[in-house]
Amino acid sequence: MDKEDETGRGRLLRYGALVLIAAVAITGAVLLRDQLTFEALAANRDDLIAFRDRNYLSAAAGFVFAYALIVAFSLPGATIATLTGGFLFGVFPGVFLNVVGATLGATAIFTAAKWGLGAQLAARMDASEGLVRRLKQGIDRNMWEVLFLIRLVPAVPFFVANIVPALVGVRLLPFVVTTFLGIMPGALVFTSVGNGLGAVFERGGRPDLSILFEPQILLPIIGLCALALLPIILKSVRGTKGV
Repeated sequence: MDKEDETGRGRLLRYGALVLIAAVAITGAVLLRDQLTFEALAANRDDLIAFRDRNYLSAAAGFVFAYALIVAFSLPGATIATLTGGFLFGVFPGVFLNVVGATLGATAIFTAAKWGLGAQLAARMDASEGLVRRLKQGIDRNMWEVLFLIRLVPAVPFFVANIVPALVGVRLLPFVVTTFLGIMPGALVFTSVGNGLGAVFERGGRPDLSILFEPQILLPIIGLCALALLPIILKSVRGTKGV
């Protein structure tokens, strides 16, 4: 087989994976936007509880798989899925199932993006000059800290935090470890909210998701962000002194 044909086929496969993810994401946004909602969870809560009680392990495995698919294809409903994890399985092991599902899904989309475009873009950034190259070098020097930060800061969209590391050449292991640990605080908060949904359903209300921005919740997360920033600041100060 001609090497050029092989290269072309490999490029087609790489781009095809990204196109597939984008197509499923768009289709899911259109078809599922009214399905993966709080109202849908409230309407089906009795059936979900009954299935969990009959098939606990299957329910847990199926939940993790469904959560991973939602994240991998950027489908609507990730927040509802997290609440569902707390509602069905309690804070523990609910938070563990939520984090595992989210990490698996994030790893899938990270791998697809890295395979499709990440390696090429990272190589171009290394070969470029000026700001782009300095940005890439800064991420390389502070990889773990930066990855933790983008997971801890609530303002960074989850999809962005999955894609950007792939496009700048981040390795798989740091991505998986920082994803698993970095999303834990937020997942714990929302899983706890989900654990209390029974009472919310009884009074016909809706969960208060703004709890993440309450001082008693937000301040510890800000503290973790500060800890992640500290090594970056120290490296910067040492580098300046060495100049």
